[in-house]
Amino acid sequence: MKVLFACGGTAGHINPALAVATELRQRVPECRILFAGNPDAMEATLVPRAGFDFAPFRSLGIQRRLTWRNIRYNCQSVCLLMTARRRAGRLLREFAPDVVFGTGSYISAPILLEAARQGIPCMTHEANALPGVSNRMVANKVDRFLLAVPEAEKRLPPRGDYIVTGNPVRPEVLAADREAARARLGVAPGQICLLSFGGSLGAQTVNEAVAELMAWHVPEGRLHHIHATGRYGVELLPRLLREKGVAYQNNPNLDIREYIHDMPDCLAASDLVIARAGAMTLAEITAVGRASVLIPSPNVAENHQYHNAMVLADHHAAVVIEEKDLTGEMLVKTVKELTEDPGRLRRLGRAAAELGVPNACRNITEELLKLYQSRKK
Repeated sequence: MKVLFACGGTAGHINPALAVATELRQRVPECRILFAGNPDAMEATLVPRAGFDFAPFRSLGIQRRLTWRNIRYNCQSVCLLMTARRRAGRLLREFAPDVVFGTGSYISAPILLEAARQGIPCMTHEANALPGVSNRMVANKVDRFLLAVPEAEKRLPPRGDYIVTGNPVRPEVLAADREAARARLGVAPGQICLLSFGGSLGAQTVNEAVAELMAWHVPEGRLHHIHATGRYGVELLPRLLREKGVAYQNNPNLDIREYIHDMPDCLAASDLVIARAGAMTLAEITAVGRASVLIPSPNVAENHQYHNAMVLADHHAAVVIEEKDLTGEMLVKTVKELTEDPGRLRRLGRAAAELGVPNACRNITEELLKLYQSRKK
């Protein structure tokens, strides 16, 4: 059995594919797996690090904001698009996969379209509530179309056989022990643990609002707060805290870092999460059943994080604050109301858990294996 994974561009496209590939390798050890992705993007590092073979396939998206730099970028994108079918055909001939699996990035569309044209069984997975352009392009070409949430179907061409599988969640997130995690992180018994982050780069507006939040709760000492500043917030947040007179250094109730490397423990220990609304973040929040305040990033394609967040909000599983409305005062008010009402925190967490799909990775792998078996018949 040989499977080609076509994905790249963002962690939200790469990590689900890596999770499925890992599950597939465990279930079918003799399976040959190859990832196709952009040699200059993060998949070129993440895929080999996970122990999988990687084939470079150049493809670029389209920048919607028109600047001279973006115009040059888009010209390069069009040139690559014009040769994509020929290059995809060569890749498919050389590897000769039994199944092709895509995750909706600009890498996957040309490969899936060519696989469909050649009659190679192919499938794709949409992680977001608002499907991306690439997946909309292949919706009526692939053999199977998998969805993370049922809300995505109404924004796709009708085909009648969409399959809701959820988004893959790392096994270590599901296995983390709450009490052990709280002890490791120094959360006192009975203390409410707040976890906040705004992405690996860090969002200025989120860091500014979190600084106001810390200025409110640090003097009381009631909350244990873990916060990831992101790369651009490493200097910003401490400066804001100094300006507000917050004693943040050596404070046992503040855990401030650039990036969260132990997310399974942090999620397990938390009572309330403040985060963006990327598909993988929400998959993990719902898998562990945590209350959350979601601040969708407006700087993503087609504002898809807003649609992701609203799936939880519509099921009374999260509070959503759009970035244009975000202020420190609003965040303080929201967190104060939630942390002073443990019953509401529990209700939000239970509603989130009802949306979670802990077996999503297994579900997707099962669909892939079914597609392979159908070819053998």
